[in-house]
Amino acid sequence: MNVLAYVLPAAAALLLGMAFGFWWGRRARQAAVRPDPAAGPTLAELLRRVFRSSGAGLAVISRHGDVVMANDQAITLGVVVAGRADPRAWVVCERVLRDGAVAHVDLSPLDHRGRRPEAVLATVRSIGDGFLLVEAADTSESVRLEATRRDFVANVSHELKTPVGAVALLAEAVLDAVDDPAEVHRFVTKILNESTRLGNLVTELIALSRLTGAERLPELAAVEVDDVVREAMARSRLSAEASSIEIAVDADSGLEVDGDRTLLVTALSNLVENAIAYSPAGASVSVSRRRNGDVVEIAVTDRGIGIAPEHQQRVFERFFRVDPARSRATGGTGLGLAIVKHVLANHGGQVTLWSSPGTGSTFTMRIPVRAGAHPSPGDDAAAPSDATDLPDPAWTAGRAGG
Repeated sequence: MNVLAYVLPAAAALLLGMAFGFWWGRRARQAAVRPDPAAGPTLAELLRRVFRSSGAGLAVISRHGDVVMANDQAITLGVVVAGRADPRAWVVCERVLRDGAVAHVDLSPLDHRGRRPEAVLATVRSIGDGFLLVEAADTSESVRLEATRRDFVANVSHELKTPVGAVALLAEAVLDAVDDPAEVHRFVTKILNESTRLGNLVTELIALSRLTGAERLPELAAVEVDDVVREAMARSRLSAEASSIEIAVDADSGLEVDGDRTLLVTALSNLVENAIAYSPAGASVSVSRRRNGDVVEIAVTDRGIGIAPEHQQRVFERFFRVDPARSRATGGTGLGLAIVKHVLANHGGQVTLWSSPGTGSTFTMRIPVRAGAHPSPGDDAAAPSDATDLPDPAWTAGRAGG
């Protein structure tokens, strides 16, 4: 009895300790799996969140080609297709496994017509123990910008080469005709015309570069619309007289906008010069202004050849010409409407187009009215009377186009 009195309590204590140890260990394991919400997410959970929310397409791939982990963007960008790595990505993964060096792979859709994204570039790197990380990014915008840059450089080179070559040939002609004053005068006149065209092109290239580049634009200030119209008309007077074009301008409006006066005058004079260039001799061009809600609209209407529907979306592109022969004959650079578009964009506005082949065109500058300006009598009125020989949609369709 004396032995049992000692053994039984000891055995009971041992069993109780074992049970407590098992319970405590289980609790600790559960706590590790399900952390206390009050303590916040674990490091592993935070890493998973970063992986899922990354703007890049991320995928972890094993040495056997299995996709261990991938976020939604990796599927969108085509890194992972039907649960497997894109074959092009896997070829590069095998090379990285063999060489250990970081590698890049183009995962752009093979048939990208109408698909988004159009261009995808991925980086493959080893993360140890036979696993690889594929990081992909949508490079469509960069590819488009690079294509635009190449086209722009090619166009500029072509446009500069033409007048420079003409000047060189004409200079040779002057040397050959040095004893014929009439011929010298004729060739020198052509040299002057080509030089003027070359100067205009360089000037507009500089202006477009400032509008689309990183150069700081002038501070916007209160600008009277009537002053902009008057100065633009003064700039265009000689061109109108030379082409026998009558310019009709409506009455002063008293409207104001926040903007840069020089840029706005340049934009409006470009529209007027464009209307003059594409109007037959003896025709008329009208300039109208009005307030439409919180926007000031300045419309330039011509009764010229008009623009076909398939060209109307492209007329604001750099160097695009509906009729290249006519543009060269009138000295056009192909940059005027592109400058107008960027001037308006930098003022928080836009330029719109209504046109009908054989009837004419209306280009409308739309600029936010100056903050705090009050509506004037006659705002939102119908189209001015000097434009009534065009179809009634000249204002409304102009706002919907472009």
